[in-house]
Amino acid sequence: MAALHPRGPKPSRLSSGQIGLYAFLILAALFFLLPLYTMLVTSLKTMEEIRQGRIFALPDTVDFNAWKTAWSGACMGTQCLGVRIGFWNSVKITVPAVAISVFIGAINGYALSFWRPRGSNLLFGLLMAGGLIPYQIFLYPLVRLLANLSLYNSVAGVVLVHVIFGLPLVTLLFRNYFVAIPEELCKAARVDGAGFWRIFFEIMLPMSVPMVVVASIFQFTGIWNDFLIGLVFAGRDNLPMTVQLNNIVNTTMGERAYNVNMAATILTAVVPLAIYFFSGRWFLRGVAAGAVKG
Repeated sequence: MAALHPRGPKPSRLSSGQIGLYAFLILAALFFLLPLYTMLVTSLKTMEEIRQGRIFALPDTVDFNAWKTAWSGACMGTQCLGVRIGFWNSVKITVPAVAISVFIGAINGYALSFWRPRGSNLLFGLLMAGGLIPYQIFLYPLVRLLANLSLYNSVAGVVLVHVIFGLPLVTLLFRNYFVAIPEELCKAARVDGAGFWRIFFEIMLPMSVPMVVVASIFQFTGIWNDFLIGLVFAGRDNLPMTVQLNNIVNTTMGERAYNVNMAATILTAVVPLAIYFFSGRWFLRGVAAGAVKG
């Protein structure tokens, strides 16, 4: 048998444009990774090492006491409970808010794509217009509304506000995703006797798993990292992790513990980073599938 030889032109060398692109990507990665590296190495140092001013140097001895203090002993005024309480408050706020907003947004996108009730285009336009208005404008009216509903200073009130503000984006994502699905699929199911909910749960929802992941990641990141809504609506007993982190960093008695502050910051950010890391493949698939076709 004759030996096989490669055919076609040899791969060309890197062009100047490609070199510039790679250089830009490397610099961009360093721009985002350098603060993370600084926080990590600072959190593992003792205060004696930090006073020496070697910001980028590795710690002489790895010390996890700052992490223990940040989790369960960092002080906010007279209370020294760390970010542990805020972590569980954020979980109680984020998980139901993500689940409810994604579920309702999926129903909205499905209804606006396949069933198109009268006035659906107007409703969709109003929903998008509401999503473009800065939510700070609605804070005082929402405070009055939740106070009248006895939901102010409660986890349920914070969840409700996050669901309301997250619906425009989630509805837009699912509508763009469902528009790409052939409408004949829904018509065939209706001919076979399937109704609104059966088509949604048995056909559309299983097909939209990538978009469910994308919408969940967007919502989870936005809600977990939120500061203002949690500060205004949660109350002292339900403050999320971001608000407690701010209180720890800005409430200092005596010497400022930079290692504890850095450890608390990483603990606050580790959950969204882990979600992006473990679901990146689904995220890219969903973003590509839900892109606006033109």
